[in-house]
Amino acid sequence: MSYDKNNIFAKILRGEIPCNKVYENEYVMSFYDHNPQKKIHVLVIPKGEYIDLDNFIDKASNIEIVEFNKGISQTIKILKISNQEGGYRILSNTGKYGGQEVPHLHYHIFGGERVGKMVV
Repeated sequence: MSYDKNNIFAKILRGEIPCNKVYENEYVMSFYDHNPQKKIHVLVIPKGEYIDLDNFIDKASNIEIVEFNKGISQTIKILKISNQEGGYRILSNTGKYGGQEVPHLHYHIFGGERVGKMVV
């Protein structure tokens, strides 16, 4: 599968679609989900063209991998949902069986309330 430059996250990164940013640096952006499933629901995406985690690990530079993970951590700090503040869940859907809807690597961060069971 090749990267679709017209997916919604690519358009957000290009500024064609607005978003409510939480955090941004040279390598990563996080923003509130437009259809939140929990009290806090934020998406974290790398700025590079990566379809999923496998594609990211295979093709991203070491700095992109490190900064993506630091971006997740920084977002959690900004949201004030660390383990000491109640906790959070991170989720990434991959592929057809994993329920991935947008073909750009993204992590969902849920918090601010009890998230519930992992799989129903």
